[in-house]
Amino acid sequence: MKRCAAEFAILLAFLLLVPTGSWAKATGHEVSYRAGDTLLKGYLADNRAMKGKRPAVLVVHEWWGHNEYARKRARMLAEQGYVALAVDMFGDGKTAQHPDDAGKFASEVTKNKQLGEARFNAALEFIRQQPQVDGERVAAIGYCFGGGVVLHMARLGADLKGVVSFHGSLATDAPAVAGTIKAPLLVFNGEDDKMIPPEQVAAFREEMTRAGASYRYVGYPGVKHSFTNPDADMYAKKFNLPLAYDRKADQDSWGQTLAFLKKIFKK
Repeated sequence: MKRCAAEFAILLAFLLLVPTGSWAKATGHEVSYRAGDTLLKGYLADNRAMKGKRPAVLVVHEWWGHNEYARKRARMLAEQGYVALAVDMFGDGKTAQHPDDAGKFASEVTKNKQLGEARFNAALEFIRQQPQVDGERVAAIGYCFGGGVVLHMARLGADLKGVVSFHGSLATDAPAVAGTIKAPLLVFNGEDDKMIPPEQVAAFREEMTRAGASYRYVGYPGVKHSFTNPDADMYAKKFNLPLAYDRKADQDSWGQTLAFLKKIFKK
């Protein structure tokens, strides 16, 4: 008994003296960067207990703007050992509380492609400048509006290791040119998504095939738009929108995403 007690005391002392390791909880903080004259307010999540340069992931928000949901996803990625930046595509970190404002903010970016591209690239440059980031290993994921953003950047041939879209728009007026897409793509959508009709999915598949892209499309039967966001049900009820959270699809898509990131970042 005395020996066990002594060994326990030594172990306890060791744990108290040695800094926490990779099990430490990920944390995040607000950061600012610029695209031209526009101040962008992001959120950088990391696990400071981890040493050495690590892969990074950009997280592009829904049309509601840079809110807590985007930050939560960034922290979830940091818990996996990545450095994650929840980006700001609207400027000044602004968010929408009503679909009318959300649509207005999103349209300002989607209708001005150069503006959106500049803001995304500013985030990409910012994350690459972080001392703990391996600038050669950066991926991007996006939700809803953000899914459309990351797919657009992939179509342009953005220098990314991989791109993941969750219930993002698949339509484009600037289809990919053969050989342009460098990054492998992983795309998740609900098959009951009223905002992404079957014709849009078919056109996307055809476009990717023609472009010679490396992509995988996952469609979830009976699943609606915004299926990864637990607030979707609240938004649906409050604004009468065709949205619904789906826990199973959320967990499955996240699990597949983590496996995808592990694969593309493997040296």
